[in-house]
Amino acid sequence: MIFAVWIPLLMPLLAVPAARRLAESLPPRAAAWLLTGCAAALAACTTAALGLLMAAGALWLPPVAAFGHLSLSLLGGDADVTVPAASVAGALLTCCAIAVTRRALRHRAELRAARRTADAHALAGDLCIVPDAAPDAFALPGRPDRVVVTAGMLRALPPAEREALFAHERAHLTGRHHLFLLTVALASACHPLLRGLRPSLAYALERWADESAASRVGDRRVTARAIGRAALAARAHTAAVPRPSTALAATTGPVPRRVAALLAPDHPTDHPRIHLGLHGRRLIAAALLACVTFSAAAAVEAAADLHQTVESAQGEHHGDHGD
Repeated sequence: MIFAVWIPLLMPLLAVPAARRLAESLPPRAAAWLLTGCAAALAACTTAALGLLMAAGALWLPPVAAFGHLSLSLLGGDADVTVPAASVAGALLTCCAIAVTRRALRHRAELRAARRTADAHALAGDLCIVPDAAPDAFALPGRPDRVVVTAGMLRALPPAEREALFAHERAHLTGRHHLFLLTVALASACHPLLRGLRPSLAYALERWADESAASRVGDRRVTARAIGRAALAARAHTAAVPRPSTALAATTGPVPRRVAALLAPDHPTDHPRIHLGLHGRRLIAAALLACVTFSAAAAVEAAADLHQTVESAQGEHHGDHGD
């Protein structure tokens, strides 16, 4: 078990670059689901591996062995290696739990602060209009969902482009895109390497909303102009309303790349520097699937090995009592 249990901890080294590369060649919606699912699966495997390492070392402790009716002579492995590794795993698992809890609480506090600020201003349906000269707009999830927009942003865009901007932000709310970002943020608290997935995920979510907005208004060029003009207007100003880290906005991310994708409807998901054919996508998808599967299989194998070790140690202990 001591060898298999390390595989889930190391597999993100290969899986994260593969997931990012594959996401570049997929439609935005599929890319977002791929990146989020990959982060969740790898984080779960990492947590399981740390838990198994901690459990394997705990079995060597006399109180635990006595409680489980274990014979230490048949536990297998080397206590001088297993116990220190378990101590480190326990410390890491505790840090993960604290980081996940703090991140979830911070997310909740950020949403509450933003909603308190937004609710103090005028409402027009699902629009919250903030009387601030700084151009800004973003999607604020909650009950009910809100699209927060400043008076400065309304003045910066003509009516048709305003509708495209609103459609973009509403697409974030309808798709519950903040939950994708929150999932990856929590997964990153379990394994730091998973942070590398966030930029690709944020871009995929913005492209998803771009395509939804273009479909809603029926004009890709108007949508592209709205995003470009809003980003230029907002670039020189600070945010007027506190924005949660999971709140998405049309003005963020690589805007020129997104505008170019909207103006090239025949190839909306092509990366300007990476063009993967069907064969290349299949190879990367197979490599990514192998990484995730191997990580999960290693965790399952380590759990089965630990279970077998416990049963063997309990068997000898019960046999001694029977004599």
